[in-house]
Amino acid sequence: MTSDGEPASPGAAAIIKVVGPCKSGKSTLAAGLRAAGYAARPCSQEHSEVPAMWQRIHPPACLILLEVSLETVRARVERSDWSADLLATQQRRLAHARQHADLIVATDQASPQEVLAQVIAFLEARGLSRGGGPVAG
Repeated sequence: MTSDGEPASPGAAAIIKVVGPCKSGKSTLAAGLRAAGYAARPCSQEHSEVPAMWQRIHPPACLILLEVSLETVRARVERSDWSADLLATQQRRLAHARQHADLIVATDQASPQEVLAQVIAFLEARGLSRGGGPVAG
């Protein structure tokens, strides 16, 4: 899996970066986007106190932020000790990314396939081809 910690290849396609709290679906969405031909990377911004980490390491052409509720996180993690404080800390760490996000998607009620379809429709509407660059017109 391509992660934000891996170097970009010279001449690589424009990057689609995915951020969000733990268990919001970042890895699943990034994998789906890569399978669809996009240069997508999940970014663990929720673990960093550096507000613009998402921007400094391989700056993206498009930033997608995923939202998730505490109840959904607990269901996805299958443990009850996931606290509101922990989620609040992650949301605070994501504040800069939220301000700069090109698209914010709530994942509580959507399947991974629905989230993927929504993001691909957005990327296509923005003129980003599956190769990561602008659509030839």
